Amino acid sequence: MLRVGLTGGLGSGKSTVAAILREHGFHVLEADAIARALMQPGQAVHRAIAEHFGPEAVRADGTLDRARLADLAFRHGRLAELNRIVHPPTIAEQERRTREIFAADPAAVVVIESALVFEAEAWGTVPEWRKRFDRVVLVTAPDALKLQRFLARIVPPDATPEQRAQAESDARGRLAAQLPDAVKIPRSDYVVDNAGTLDATRRQVEHVAAELERIGGASEPRTRNPERPAEESKDL
Repeated sequence: MLRVGLTGGLGSGKSTVAAILREHGFHVLEADAIARALMQPGQAVHRAIAEHFGPEAVRADGTLDRARLADLAFRHGRLAELNRIVHPPTIAEQERRTREIFAADPAAVVVIESALVFEAEAWGTVPEWRKRFDRVVLVTAPDALKLQRFLARIVPPDATPEQRAQAESDARGRLAAQLPDAVKIPRSDYVVDNAGTLDATRRQVEHVAAELERIGGASEPRTRNPERPAEESKDL
């Protein structure tokens, strides 16, 4: 069994790399998807956020106003408060699911896809989280390209110049809150440069996957899933 952290800043292409790893039969748990599920009405995380940030963070239908929360976190300096509520239960749920996978398949490779593997530790919300992983894979790209990809994904074609400017400002704030790649590279076991073509990225990931399979002690190559093609990154 092998625990692998897959990380990278917004727009770096983690989801693309995760899709390729899924083709190798690896189990991929998406931190952002788990966090979103825990933030739904009726969940303890939802209640904690609503109580801490007040009515302005909750829509009329009872769901959390994620846009407002992002504004409070990145434009009003309350990111640490939000992280202290969301990170610990999200990681606890990741651990629970990981244990279930290993119980069913002791030779499994579990990949935790998270933008904040290093940040959660550095910010103190989950001390020594990096040490819980047997290996860490970092996906990199120039910041300008990260921003371009992220904005292409979130800004609608009919957005006004003001809306585009606001989205870019928000994206830059999110990127600035994350540790730079130069800090993460020395602390990672594998680095995937996703600044080029999809084929170039795939070749790198194929090499990493082969290494992870070897380290994980699989007795034979894992079943590939050709129906799960790599997609453009859609994760923060």
